[in-house]
Amino acid sequence: MKRVKIFDTTLRDGEQSPGCSMNLPEKIEMAKQLEKLGVDIIEAGFAIASPMDFKSVEAISAAVENCTVASLARCTKGDIDAAWNAVKGAKHPRIHVFLATSDIHMEYKLKMTREQVLKRISDMTAYAKSFCDDIEFSAEDASRSDWAFLAQCYTNAVRAGATTLNVPDTVGYSMPQEMAALIRYLREHVEGIENTDISVHCHDDLGLAVANSLASIQAGATQVECTVNGIGERAGNASLEEIVMNLRTRKDIYDADTGVNAKQIYRSSKLLSNITGVAIAPSKSIVGANAFAHESGIHQHGVISNAQTYEIMKSTDVGIPQNTMVLGKHSGKHALRDKLSSMGYDLDDATLESVFVRFKDLADKKKNITGADLEALVLQGQNLVRTEGSCQFLSHVINTGNGLPNTAYVKLERDGKEMEDVAIGTGPLDAAFKAVNRMLNMEVKLDSYGLNALTDGEDAIGEAIVKVSVADGESYTGTGLSTDVIEASIRAYVNGINKIIESGNLSAVATATPTGWGEYVLASDVY
Repeated sequence: MKRVKIFDTTLRDGEQSPGCSMNLPEKIEMAKQLEKLGVDIIEAGFAIASPMDFKSVEAISAAVENCTVASLARCTKGDIDAAWNAVKGAKHPRIHVFLATSDIHMEYKLKMTREQVLKRISDMTAYAKSFCDDIEFSAEDASRSDWAFLAQCYTNAVRAGATTLNVPDTVGYSMPQEMAALIRYLREHVEGIENTDISVHCHDDLGLAVANSLASIQAGATQVECTVNGIGERAGNASLEEIVMNLRTRKDIYDADTGVNAKQIYRSSKLLSNITGVAIAPSKSIVGANAFAHESGIHQHGVISNAQTYEIMKSTDVGIPQNTMVLGKHSGKHALRDKLSSMGYDLDDATLESVFVRFKDLADKKKNITGADLEALVLQGQNLVRTEGSCQFLSHVINTGNGLPNTAYVKLERDGKEMEDVAIGTGPLDAAFKAVNRMLNMEVKLDSYGLNALTDGEDAIGEAIVKVSVADGESYTGTGLSTDVIEASIRAYVNGINKIIESGNLSAVATATPTGWGEYVLASDVY
C-alpha cells in the first residue's frame, strides 16, 4: 500500500484566510496538535513576510519534535536566508522555495523570460540546498503552465538538489482528470523525478481541491498539501480530514494511506475553530455537526438496525466524543482524569486542576454532562492562559427589558485586584462591553459577534465568539463558554481583550477618563 505524506499548511496558507490570523501562542498550540495528529510536514509560515512570521516559524521549529518543519521562500537569497534562519533549529528542517511558471504570471507579475525563470530556479534551489538537505520546489500556477516548459523547470530543480516537487493548482482551475494527466506527464518527462516526492497543492475555487488531490494520488503523487477544515486563500485549500478519510475509507480504490492518527481529526478541527473563531459548518464533511446525524425516519430505522446502512465511517473513527457521560457534580478529580484519558486527553496536573474547577462549576448548572461538554472545557482552557496584566471575569448583573434602560454591572480581576463598573447600552451586551471598556480604560471595537450551541438540551453550553480590534486595526478573536449566553459573551470579550494585552498593543489604551456612572466618553460613543 502506498504511503502518502501529509504536508499541512494550516499555519501558512490557511492563516491567510480572512479572519483566521493567529497569535504566537495559538500557532504553537496548533502546531503541537498537528504533531499529535501525525502530519508529516508542518509549513509553519513565510519567514520573510514579517518579524512575527519569522518568530512564529522559529518558535514552532523549536517546539515540534517529530514533524518536518518548513518555511516558504521566494526564489531570492533574502527569502531563503530568512527561511533557513527560522527553521535551522528544527529537528527536521525544510526550505520550500517557489517561483511562478505560467505565461501570465511570468509576463505580468515576474516580468521575466522563460530563460530567466529556468536560471533562477537552478540558482536559488542550489542556494537553498547549501543550507539544508530537504528542499521543496513549487512551480506556482503549475496547472496553467506550458507542460513542456514546466517539465524543464522541475528538471532544473531536481538537478539543483530539490527532493520534493510540488505541483500547485494555485487558482483552483483544473479538473480532476487534468491534474491526473499532468502528474502522469511529469512522471514521464522530468529527469530524476523518480528520486523525489511528487506533491500537489490544490485550491478550492471550483470546489474540486479534494477531488484534484485524490486524482493526483491515483496518478502517482506521494504528498498532498492541505489544511485543517480546508481553510486558506479565497475559497480555501484541500481539506486534510477529507483527504485522509477518503484514502482510509476507500482503500479499495486508492490502495494508499497516511500516517495520520484519525482519532485526532475532530480535536484538531475543533481546536482550529476555537482559535480562529470561525465556526465549522454543520454540513461540513467528516467533522460537521450533521456529519453523523440522521433525521429521516427511514435513515434512523436503518441506522438502528445496522449503522452501516447509512454510515460509511464511525464517528469515533475521527475522534468525535460520545455523548454518554457518567460524571456529575459529586465526581472527583481522578474520575475526571480517567474519563479525559479515555477520550485521548492526557493532561498535566496544572491543566487538569484548571479543567476540574470549571467542570465543577458546570456540574452545578447542568444535569447531564456530555463528552462534548468536557471537550469544550479542555479547549476553552487553552484560551485561558493568564499573563501579566490580563483580566479574569468574576461576575455580572444585567437589567434589561422592553422600554427600560439596558444596564450591565460587571466585575473583573486584574493583577490580583478586583474592579467593577456599570454602564448603559443599546442592549445588554453593548452595556456589558462598555462597562469592561470603562474599567480598563481601553478603546476596543467589537467587529463581529457569534453564538453557537455546543451541546443539546435546555441547559446546553453556549459558545460566544467575538472579534475585537484596536486603534491600529489589528483584530483579535475571543471565545467564551457558559450555559448563560450573556456570561459566555462577556467571557469571550474579556478573552479577546486579554489577547490584546498579551500582544503588548498599547495603542489600545484610551486617553479618555471616566466622568461618572452612565456618562463615560469613549471614542464616538456616549453612555
